[in-house]
Amino acid sequence: MKPEKTLNTQLKHLTDRLIESYEEHAEIIKVGSAQLLNQERIVGILEKLRNLVFPGYFGKKNISLASVEYHAGDILEEVLYALSKEVSRALRYSPYYGGLGREIIEEKAAGIAFEFLARLPEVREYLAQDVSAAFDGDPAATNRDEIISSYPGIYAITVYRLAHILYKAEVPLIPRIMTEYAHNSTGIDIHPGASIGHHFFIDHGTGIVIGETTIIGNYVKIYQGVTLGGLSTRGGQSLKGVKRHPTIEDHVTIYSGASILGGTTVIGEGVVIGSNAFVTKSVPEKTRVSVKNPELQFKSDGGSAPIRSELEQNEWDWVI
Repeated sequence: MKPEKTLNTQLKHLTDRLIESYEEHAEIIKVGSAQLLNQERIVGILEKLRNLVFPGYFGKKNISLASVEYHAGDILEEVLYALSKEVSRALRYSPYYGGLGREIIEEKAAGIAFEFLARLPEVREYLAQDVSAAFDGDPAATNRDEIISSYPGIYAITVYRLAHILYKAEVPLIPRIMTEYAHNSTGIDIHPGASIGHHFFIDHGTGIVIGETTIIGNYVKIYQGVTLGGLSTRGGQSLKGVKRHPTIEDHVTIYSGASILGGTTVIGEGVVIGSNAFVTKSVPEKTRVSVKNPELQFKSDGGSAPIRSELEQNEWDWVI
């Protein structure tokens, strides 16, 4: 048998097996539909929105005060049209709209898109406060331009604040596509359902996880590797709608690697959580929490006996 015939036979066999898999697991295949959501289109909308909330920093540069109105108007028109189409596609995944006609869904989608864009001044107010918190809280920051242009925390917060509006409007899929794109870009995972107050500062940021039912107050600062998560997800879908993630009150600082878990866990106002702490119960206000310092061992190159040195214990109120 010729080699190409053998290859064709193998490919036919492989194709048949794959088709069988499609039939067996029909829940993870979409065919015959031009109405599917597309990540690239949504990311394109997201970048246009970033141009609107931070004009002159991204996209078209050298915008003058005289031209900013035309610039904003053009982008708003583009976003309204594109977002209306994507929201219309997304609403077909909603049980509330699945049985409705196309015109009704498109009309509802256009209304959601317009109401979303009407919230952009409010989003800009929050982001201005977030940028100020980053500048005031980071001695390495040289100016606000640096923060807006390069800080991954600000990018993740920007995407979250936009996605959160669509989440509250009960738009399926799009908010998660937005925040997961930011997660992939920054390493910061903020669920669009989380509630986050003003002057929120993420320092460094890589590895941060903020769960869906997390509530974060104002003037909160968190560092890389922090998890605000649930104690257990073994209940699966039965836990939908249940508060699974902690509440962080105003003026809290959470240092790197700390995990705060549980829907009934409340971190009181002014609390400081030290690095690598594992917190599963509420902490009263103005408390400092730290992990008991480990003992270090030093051995010289000459092979002398180990030199033991216990790290100086900070005078914090709670040691866990």
